[in-house]
Amino acid sequence: MQQLQNTSPLRFPSIQGMLSAIALAGVAAAPALAQTQDPAEAGRPKWAVGAGAAFIDKPYRDFDRETRALPVISYENKWVAVGLPTADVKLFSTDAVSIRLRARYAGDGYEAGDAPVLAGMEERKGSLWGGGALIWKTGVANLSAELLADTMGNSKGMRARAQVDRRFPAGRFGLTPRLAVEWVDDKYVDYYYGVRRSEATASRAFYEGKSTTVVHAGLRADYTLFNRHTLFTDLNVSRFGGAVKDSPLVDKPNQTSVAFGYIYRF
Repeated sequence: MQQLQNTSPLRFPSIQGMLSAIALAGVAAAPALAQTQDPAEAGRPKWAVGAGAAFIDKPYRDFDRETRALPVISYENKWVAVGLPTADVKLFSTDAVSIRLRARYAGDGYEAGDAPVLAGMEERKGSLWGGGALIWKTGVANLSAELLADTMGNSKGMRARAQVDRRFPAGRFGLTPRLAVEWVDDKYVDYYYGVRRSEATASRAFYEGKSTTVVHAGLRADYTLFNRHTLFTDLNVSRFGGAVKDSPLVDKPNQTSVAFGYIYRF
């Protein structure tokens, strides 16, 4: 019963809220689009749209679990790949290797009303991050890396991420485990998990963030109902390093999200 009381009702988000939900849930149409593509259609532009819901639990103390409507949109051709919340321009691309310019919205942050511990804090906003990315399909697994900077100047931070994933097909089903390690700099941690001197209280000490690492683990399951129609569910767990766990705003080391939905490929 307590768990139900801490879960917010389903929200139909604004554009920023929509991107935040997609980013936090770690969901995009692109994985299912690529995994279920008919080989006969290789090289053609690909569209996919869908919808679902995401349940997100941030690490902030006494944070109310968010329940968000989740739109899913994806498009890819020879030059670009867009799978919200990420958009890539392909500078060089073969069947195995792709070098890209990347823009990605990250729905980090909070409003003061999201939890009692945040009362009196200034809002921390999500941001659009930009930089470069490398994707390498080895035949055994997919490897990817990215280096991004906060283009909106909210945190003025930087982040770098390396990921490995592989899809295991079984008839109409598919399972895709993934594991990633992300480094975030001191400016990022200070903005999202720090406490400014003007925000410090007797129960919320001043805290200045330091760089740290975050380990992300996820599992995506997809099921092809019939041609072009796919159902999916996605679980993601992010475990933060000490610089986040030591923040007086935080009472748990993990951020979790569960999402499910439907995708139609054109």
